Amino acid sequence: MGRAAVGLAGALVLAIGLAACAERPIPVSLYSRIGGQAAIVAMVDQLAATIAADRRISGFFAATDMAAFKAGLVDQLCMMSGGPCRYSGPDMRAVHAGRHISDADFDALIADLVAALDHFNVPAGEKAELLALLAPVRRGIVGV
Repeated sequence: MGRAAVGLAGALVLAIGLAACAERPIPVSLYSRIGGQAAIVAMVDQLAATIAADRRISGFFAATDMAAFKAGLVDQLCMMSGGPCRYSGPDMRAVHAGRHISDADFDALIADLVAALDHFNVPAGEKAELLALLAPVRRGIVGV
């Protein structure tokens, strides 16, 4: 096979590969779909305000450094949703040890998060995807 034939065959393989890629959409991260860093910061700010007004769980946050809480939560949500952030804060089990957080307490926090997501009209699919990412966190918080 001559050079021209090899070059033509290579170009054909490349064209077929590019066409196949064009048919499959590139997945967009949850991070991007919910609006990126600015949207996560706004949602966490809204969540903190909602928690402060929620008598069911506000007591758990009475001695909390809310600026540190919000920064850590932003990093966690950013990282979990596929963004560029890296959570480097303490382990959830260590932070919540001895706090006697019940399933009802955790569910109240999730309800407050849902309210914050609803406040910013996060679509149902993205909301469900984010909540599914957070579900395993429950084990490190409830009953430790």
